[in-house]
Amino acid sequence: MAMKRIAEIFMLALLISAVFIMIYSVFNRDSVSGGRALPGISGGEQLGLVKIEGVILKSKPVVELIERYREDDDIKGILVRIDSPGGGVAASQEIYEALKRVREQGKKVVVSMGSVAASGGYYIACAADTIVANPGTTTGSIGVIMELLDYSDLMGKIGIRANTIKSGKFKDAGNGWRRMTEEERQYLQQFIDDAYEQFLTVVQEARGMSRTEILEIAEGKIFTGKQALDLGLIDVLGTYDDARRLAADLSGIKGEPEVYEPKQRKRTFFDLIFGDVDAMLSEMQNLPVLRYQLVF
Repeated sequence: MAMKRIAEIFMLALLISAVFIMIYSVFNRDSVSGGRALPGISGGEQLGLVKIEGVILKSKPVVELIERYREDDDIKGILVRIDSPGGGVAASQEIYEALKRVREQGKKVVVSMGSVAASGGYYIACAADTIVANPGTTTGSIGVIMELLDYSDLMGKIGIRANTIKSGKFKDAGNGWRRMTEEERQYLQQFIDDAYEQFLTVVQEARGMSRTEILEIAEGKIFTGKQALDLGLIDVLGTYDDARRLAADLSGIKGEPEVYEPKQRKRTFFDLIFGDVDAMLSEMQNLPVLRYQLVF
């Protein structure tokens, strides 16, 4: 009876949570779909601020902001503040490409690294004209990783098995219900190696390094900002304000630079309860392929 009561309470809690999420989605449609349109930018020559914080899960809101800055004549340059340990490969690549388009149009891009700008965060930084980091910033971590759970032994002890119907022998590679075969491991390693090669190419071209120089440091190692400067991974040691002034100078802005930052959506009661519901809803839509998520 006690176990039945616990199960009923658990199911009730899940139902209540689902209702709250549905209500949140209805009243925050603009947020879930990518964010509200930005207000008009005015006030003369400015720098456009782009913040990349936390794990990089999605790129659309950031790319839309960068494109808005690229098209606005009042925005003379872009200042990117990165405080991220990395994230999805494709999301990092899309933000990187958006910043490259800004530079191709003639506007300057300066990256300011905060506490951490590693892996996918560093990948994005490679799109800048100049990378500025604090001496104690954690950066680098050039590499790609995929982590797949193997819970086959646990399920065997519990007595639970899975029946898999598939169209090809690699369709369920990484399935945690069984041990990975050596053939599957080699197949997924090739997958990782291709993404890693893409990362190496970006760093090599952005930093003007030889292949040998890149391979010596692209082993997933992290570096302080000071070490990164010595290795040629960044350009200048400095603070956010140093990066702001540098971006203004490169963009031809005279005097104290004004930085434009779009207003953020106010956090709601639902955010306090559930945290980042936007990210959770986004991930729920992609559950079938989550185990294949590549991470920088």
